[in-house]
Parts: sequence; C-alpha cells; structure tokens
Amino acid sequence: MFTRLLNTFSDSSFLFGPRGTGKSTWIKENFPDALVYDLLNTSETLRLTRDPSIIYHEVNSLRTEKWVVIDEVQKVPSLLNEVHRLIEEKKYKFILSGSSARKLKKESDNLLAGRARQTYLYPLVSAEVDYKIDLQKTLQFGMLPISFTSNDPQSYLKSYAETYLQEEIKAEALTRNIASFVRFLEIASRQNGQVTNMSSLSRDAGVARQTVQNYFELLVDTLVGSWLPTWKLKSSTKQVSHPKFFLFDSGVVRALSGRLPYPPTHEEAGPLLETFIINELKAYLHYTNKHYPLFYWRNHNGVEVDFFFETQSEYIGIECKLSANWENKYNKGLNRMLSEIGKQKVKLIGIYSGKRKAKYGEVEVYPVLDFLKTLWSGELFE
Repeated sequence: MFTRLLNTFSDSSFLFGPRGTGKSTWIKENFPDALVYDLLNTSETLRLTRDPSIIYHEVNSLRTEKWVVIDEVQKVPSLLNEVHRLIEEKKYKFILSGSSARKLKKESDNLLAGRARQTYLYPLVSAEVDYKIDLQKTLQFGMLPISFTSNDPQSYLKSYAETYLQEEIKAEALTRNIASFVRFLEIASRQNGQVTNMSSLSRDAGVARQTVQNYFELLVDTLVGSWLPTWKLKSSTKQVSHPKFFLFDSGVVRALSGRLPYPPTHEEAGPLLETFIINELKAYLHYTNKHYPLFYWRNHNGVEVDFFFETQSEYIGIECKLSANWENKYNKGLNRMLSEIGKQKVKLIGIYSGKRKAKYGEVEVYPVLDFLKTLWSGELFE
C-alpha cells in the first residue's frame, strides 16, 4: 500500500524512531536474511543482560557477511561494547534499532564512536502514500502506519498512548511519579505547537518547574517530541521568545490529550496542521540529507512566521492556515519577516486548505497537497 522513502543502509547504522513508525517492518523488508535479536522478547533481553558477551560468540560463529539486527537495543545498552568489538575486529554490519536514546546515553559511553551512523524513521509522509490523504482524517488520527491504514484508528491510538506509558515510561523506570507525568502529558499535548512557558505548565500540572523540564527531556529522548526554537541572525543575538514544543504526530497529540473521541475544535485544528507540516518538513530534510535546521520566526513585537529555514542560498518562511480562503492578514508575519531580514533572497510561502494556488505580493500560497508535492519534488530547495 505504501513504499517507505528511507534509503537502505550500506554500513552499520542506528535506526531510531518512535514506537509504531514501522522500524521492524522496514528492516524485515530490506534485510530479510539478517540475524535478528528482538529485545521486545523478555527472555532474549534477560539472556543478553546476564551476559552481553554471548552475542559476540554467537555472531562470530556465523563466519558470513550476514547483517545482524538488534531491535530495541536501548533495553540492553551494554551490548554496544560487544557490537563495537564485532564491527572493529570482524567487520560485521549491524542495524541497531530503538525507540529511545535515553538509556543508551545514560548507561553506555559507547555509541560506537562514529562506526554506525544515526538515522531516523518518521511516520508515513504524503509522498509515501502517493498524496492520497484525507486532510481532516490525517489531522484527527495522524500518519502512523497502522493508524493510517486501520478501520478503527481511534482504538489503535488509545492503545498506543497506553503502551507508551506502560512500556517506555513505567518499564524503563524513567519517572517515579507516573500520575504527575500523565497530568503533564495531557496539558503539554493540549499546548502542542504553542510557545512553551515552563512556569505556567508547572502550575497547571502541579509539579516543580525542574520536573517539567525533566519531563520534556524525557519526551525528546523517547522521540515523542522535539523543540522548535526561534531563529536569530547571530549566535550572540538575545533570544526573543521561548521555543515551541511539537509532538511527532497529530494522532498521538490527540490521544495523549484525551481528545480522540471528539472532532478537532477550531483551536486544536491549527496546531494539528502545523504538527503535520513540521513532520513532513523534518522527514524530507532527513531523507534527502539536507541538514538545514528548522526554526520559527518571531520579532520583538510578537509577529510570527510558523516555520523558517536558512539554506545556503536563501531564507524560506512558511505560514500555515487551516482556512479554505487565504486572507491578506495572513501575510502579516511573512511580509514583516521580509522587511526585517533585508535584501537577502527570501522565499515566502503560505499553506492553506483551499483548492487553488494564489500569489499575494511576494507570498506564494499553496493548497496543502500542492505544497507537499512541491516539497517532495525538491522544488522548494532549488
């Protein structure tokens, strides 16, 4: 039904991605003959935890060029020392998949010292499903493969949220107070895509400000969300605003916020569209090896543009509106950005839910699917 755009590997690699993005399926399709160690299997995890050197002796006995997969490698971080030996001494090739980098960073000082590149698998993107997207359904239930193809995405996402809490948080002992973390998750997900105020979140969740910061670190380390900072021209420039925090999928946003049974409200819909677009942008940049950092733009008067890139040759500003009609007032942030950046080459883009392209001064306006086709064709970053 869909073909993933992540390129296959020629050398040892970490493959990270949130639960449910399809890492195991992708590995099976691209490396069908690999030797697999599945650490979701409790007995396998216990066996290798007791004696990590077992994997060295078992793999070394192969004496072939067969690939070796360790699925959910973060469950036994000490295996990385044995993997290091096998790569260095025996030239074996590994795929080390995981849904969290937290325990690897915390419990192992060996991330293979550059001998395995780090790559990511995102939820489905529009180009992988041939742009056959119902925007309303996508905003409501997201782009995780099972959610996208399921006849009952609501039940799947509800289970997904519970699994995240049970397996990633409780089982990994990432926080002692699961009840306060659940409260934080609901509040943070309802503020998804908005400027993040730690003090306000702390009051609403009833936990210390430092605890809120730790919870956000947990979300980042388990790949469930990421920060979107404001852009500044020089590294010494004072930051004019707090960053925004985006969860990785609009369906997961709604599951964690407890909003799955209801249609998205007008207040929800705009940030859900931004969540969908930012993950398309991030996936495109990663899959095509364009390593431009992503920001949002904001001036000292609070005028904003949703997304901002600085490429080698130009600046690109993108404004998203979940409206069937593009209005002149939507151009305010883009035009202000243009006037403040100066004479450099700037590309201004509007995205909306209408049906036709349009141009307002310097602003090129695209329907959502037209923008996505332009993005994945490579025309946006000429």
